[in-house]
Amino acid sequence: MLTGKIKNQVDEVWEAFWTGGIANPISVIEQFTYLLFIRRLDEIHTTKERQAMLIEGEIKSPIFNDQQQALRWNKFKNQDPEVMFTLVKDEVFPFIKAIHGIDSAFAKHMKDAIFMIPSPGLLDRVVNMIDQINMDARDTKGDLYEYMLSKLQTSGTNGQFRTPRHIIQMMVRMTQPKLEGDKSDIICDPASGTCGFLMAAEEYVREQFSDALMKPNNADHFHNRMFNAYDFDQHMLRIGAMNLMLHGVEHPTVAYRDSLSDQGDDNIEDKYTLVLANPPFKGSVAYDELSPDLLSALGKSPKKAQAKTKTDEEGKKKKGPSEKTELLFLALILRMLQPGGRAAVIVPDGVMFGSTNAHQTIRKTLIEQHKLDGVVSMPSGVFKPYAGVSTAILFFTKTNDGGTDNVWFYDMQADGLSLDDKRTPLIKGEAFTTEADVLNKAIADTQGSYTTAPSETAIHKLNNIPDIIHRWQHRDTETIRTRSEQSFLVPKAEIVANDYDLSINRYKEVVYEEVQYDPPKVILQRIKELQAVMDKGIADLEGVL
Repeated sequence: MLTGKIKNQVDEVWEAFWTGGIANPISVIEQFTYLLFIRRLDEIHTTKERQAMLIEGEIKSPIFNDQQQALRWNKFKNQDPEVMFTLVKDEVFPFIKAIHGIDSAFAKHMKDAIFMIPSPGLLDRVVNMIDQINMDARDTKGDLYEYMLSKLQTSGTNGQFRTPRHIIQMMVRMTQPKLEGDKSDIICDPASGTCGFLMAAEEYVREQFSDALMKPNNADHFHNRMFNAYDFDQHMLRIGAMNLMLHGVEHPTVAYRDSLSDQGDDNIEDKYTLVLANPPFKGSVAYDELSPDLLSALGKSPKKAQAKTKTDEEGKKKKGPSEKTELLFLALILRMLQPGGRAAVIVPDGVMFGSTNAHQTIRKTLIEQHKLDGVVSMPSGVFKPYAGVSTAILFFTKTNDGGTDNVWFYDMQADGLSLDDKRTPLIKGEAFTTEADVLNKAIADTQGSYTTAPSETAIHKLNNIPDIIHRWQHRDTETIRTRSEQSFLVPKAEIVANDYDLSINRYKEVVYEEVQYDPPKVILQRIKELQAVMDKGIADLEGVL
């Protein structure tokens, strides 16, 4: 957890960039990340040097060779500002752009990266500030990064926006990524942004499988194949790739890809065992840009879609039919998953009850052809200040052979923060710096024993997340729950009878308390008595005057 001191240091660096002429938050984060990355490379090299000294051997896979020693953070940070500025701009920055070779995936993301710090004075000031930040604890790096990302206050042009970290952590804990030899997960986020889901999964795996990570085959899988991210925003890809590397994942797959478009033979199919995603909302993609199999999955005919594409008198294409991105991504995720693979996906509420053929087809597919495990309905304020849209999380398993029996529903009413634009922490007496701190790990640790369920604790009305995780992992006991409670099971037959409607309000029973009113004569008598008191008061005032 970030201390107040580190948080203040980050604020000072942010303000230095801002007053120095870099006002775009994305640009600030990029420049901040480049410098953190440069510092981290030096720290890794220093660790390798110490290990080599202990065994009196050569440095294994050195980051800097003998001719590149001047490019290290601890070498240039004390240089004269003019010398430092020239060195970083002309040598250090080009070095990190090709850190894994000029043909590597990382280099491709970095090819358009620009060193934007305009003056030696600003660089010297920022380098000194960053050098004072204590990042010895590995968790501090992640929390620091999340705190920087929390300063992004606007959503993307395609409806994408930052997912609160505590919601990400909840989804990761519910899906429980594994690192167990041949049973290890291959995790993907097809709309990755800054790779928040993958970083949370990485933290969970390190926490839960620290011993397994020591085995060479598990370590190789962890660093080279476990984490996969795709996006079509190069800014986000650069930040995400460096973010994962700062977290210690050596060679993650972070690639530029328009996931919904037709890639021909390169379309990803049956590849991943776990997908964690918050796809863009409220976006639409034209039929002629889409992969035909995704349209087919939504009950549309690709041939008919192509036939609908018309041109005007000048031969230019008219705006043709389109499909909602949230539905297309669900179809995409089903295609990407291996049989037996599982997914946790955030979708807008409209997916739950939409009456179009595409809405009903994708819900029917999830329930009839695969296994829909659960639905967590979230309050509309979870994504504020970015958006006020109501959302839900779908948990499902790809089977290609059905398997849906009872679907678990949970009505989340609180996530530990106020549901207005301020998103103020509600649990008093605890220090908060990022949303991640809302997730009380001591309560959420379902490996332990409970004297009472989390829903019985004093903070449950302020934060439902511990109860959600607990009840999800003990779904076999949910059969006794009534529809008037926050969580319950709904049989498949009932969902089918309701046209595959997955909105929680369709099945939740609302119990209204009976209100007893006095008889009208009693109420009238009470009014007369009040009127008499008022008349007497007026008479007393008149007497005084």
